[in-house]
Amino acid sequence: MTSPPLALYRSPPSVNPPALSVTGFGRQRIAVHVRQRRLPCHAVVLVETGRGTLETEAAGKLTIEGPALLWLTPGSLHSYGPAEGESWEEQWALFEGPFASSLVRQRLISETAPHVALSNLRETQQLFAALRADFTDGSALALSSAAATLHRIVVQSARQADAATDTVAGARIEAAVSALAERAFREIDMQQLAAEFDMSPATFRRRFMAATGLSPKAFQLRLRIDHAKQLLTTSDLPIEAIAREIGIDDAFYFSRLFQNREGLAPSAFRGRYRRQ
Repeated sequence: MTSPPLALYRSPPSVNPPALSVTGFGRQRIAVHVRQRRLPCHAVVLVETGRGTLETEAAGKLTIEGPALLWLTPGSLHSYGPAEGESWEEQWALFEGPFASSLVRQRLISETAPHVALSNLRETQQLFAALRADFTDGSALALSSAAATLHRIVVQSARQADAATDTVAGARIEAAVSALAERAFREIDMQQLAAEFDMSPATFRRRFMAATGLSPKAFQLRLRIDHAKQLLTTSDLPIEAIAREIGIDDAFYFSRLFQNREGLAPSAFRGRYRRQ
């Protein structure tokens, strides 16, 4: 059963206002878009069920699928709401104060990524329920507790956003590792490979080392030498042909790399480990 709509508002004290104040709380089912609106304060919207869009100046148009949190910043032109002919359930809170602006500067609230998909709706609903109870109470202590709960919602949202980013980054670096493995016996421009997977060279190197324990170049060399070892022990190919097979044109350079890594020249390795 749908809960009845609710909208509560309070003004922060004019004397010694707190660093973070919750100034509004509401709950409703909406079936129409909020269009071309600017708020004088920060807002967070919990979309519990439903799908639609959010459009802001900083982020452009985003597809929303509940459960999700939407963050709106003061003065930012925005539109949001359910898909045409549909509706969604939402709760919202308004907040302001210098600490709220600090949360944006710390990127705990992102103007360019204002939509956070939620993997744990129940936990977020519990926080909104606590915020509502304190905000309804209205005492100084309760309003202070509401502000603390709002801060918890911000932190929880940032953690879920980071987790989602890590998942995407992990899938991307795994794809990059696979691509390098497939091309290991060809010349590879590592900067170009990084760009192919939407990473800077420094980020690509850092994430690649975290995933494999090796730099991209070292990973490629390991694959080349491992394949050379297989050819040395299972074929009669001359050293020059094996070098070319793994993408190295200079047989002397190949021999030097092989000896540095294995402690044996390719011919000595073949003599020791050749399968009869």
